[in-house]
Amino acid sequence: MAFENAGKFAPFEKKLWLSSPTMHGEEIKYIQEAYRSNWMSTAGENIDEVEKLAQEKIGCRYAVALSAGTAALHLAMKLAGQELYGQSPMGHGTLEGKRVFASDMTFDATVNPIVYEGGIPVFIDTEEDTWNMDPIALEKAFEIYPEVKMVVMAHLYGTPGKLDELKEVCEKYGAIIIEDAAESLGATYKGKQTGSFGRYNCISYNGNKIITGSAGGMLLTDSLEAADKARKWSTQAREAAAWYQHEELGYNYRMSNVIAGIVRGQFPHLEEHIARKKEIYERYKEGLKGLPVRMNPYDAQNSEPNFWLSCLIIDKDAMCRQIRDERDVCYVKEAGKSCPTEILEAIAFINAEGRPIWKPMHMQPIYRMNGFITKKGNGRAMTNAYIAGSTVDVGMDIFSRGLCLPSDNKMTPEQQNTVIDIIRACFE
Repeated sequence: MAFENAGKFAPFEKKLWLSSPTMHGEEIKYIQEAYRSNWMSTAGENIDEVEKLAQEKIGCRYAVALSAGTAALHLAMKLAGQELYGQSPMGHGTLEGKRVFASDMTFDATVNPIVYEGGIPVFIDTEEDTWNMDPIALEKAFEIYPEVKMVVMAHLYGTPGKLDELKEVCEKYGAIIIEDAAESLGATYKGKQTGSFGRYNCISYNGNKIITGSAGGMLLTDSLEAADKARKWSTQAREAAAWYQHEELGYNYRMSNVIAGIVRGQFPHLEEHIARKKEIYERYKEGLKGLPVRMNPYDAQNSEPNFWLSCLIIDKDAMCRQIRDERDVCYVKEAGKSCPTEILEAIAFINAEGRPIWKPMHMQPIYRMNGFITKKGNGRAMTNAYIAGSTVDVGMDIFSRGLCLPSDNKMTPEQQNTVIDIIRACFE
């Protein structure tokens, strides 16, 4: 359906992105330094410096610079698997046949590395206060699967989860935490940086993150042995011999010195980026007052997000009819109501980028047969309750009513006001 109020708005000349890189100039200096010194591969001063910067900022003793946040998550799974279950046979993952609890509402990079190592993800439903893993559902999951010893938790859109409660449950059942802080670099929980709460922790420098290297990620840990293993695995597991000697499976996962140069130039601007993202969030919150919507929530008493993406969720009684299948969607316009699809179409009309909320992992075709646990128990048996109107499946509900708004650091107040006006027009 075409946006009904299109005639009131002129599209932006230049695309307004959801969250694009914000560059400052220092990045070029460090890239040129790598070029001049001829350290263009996976060693050099930039790599050493970004590892040091990450250690100091986040508060872990060791950092390993890698090609992507996904690579960091994969090596974290491998490290945790070896710690829990021992060395795997060649060709088999360290988690072969083992269940692993994971955040349900997240990007699939949180979850896929479990499968890389032969594990079986079991998804834990979301709680409404922060849109992160529900501690009550996590405890219920341990009651159903008491043998599980690993939990992978993400901080959605830069907002910390309920870490004290989640850690308490994990400690009760003797489970290792892997913290996916890919989206939450710079966010804090009770004054402590995310990326420091797990046994193994991961951050991302992908092109749309709060700071970027165009690519890249980091594994963080307090274990020197684990850091050394990760470095070895990330460089094809080459042994200390004069020739190429390999005694275990390795990967080409090390960060390049060129990408590290970009990250090195970005790091001094992290707090500046966070402050700008917070301004964007607060401007949306103020500008959308009076509409039947709410911004993505956070626990202001205990946490400070990095406000990576500003999102909203439409009140249930203000939702027009919307139907989604696996790839297509349609809706019926109703006076005074709207839905994510209509708002996203309207935003796209003015040449701005929005996005649906992450589709929960338990709804993805690839993982539809995996376990899914809500705070009421086995979520797979509760679909009919949701259809009848009960919000048993919180992640599905947020996905159906929520969307991500343009959150680019370079967005002007005037551009943001236009986005706000067009959202208001959707409820006319």
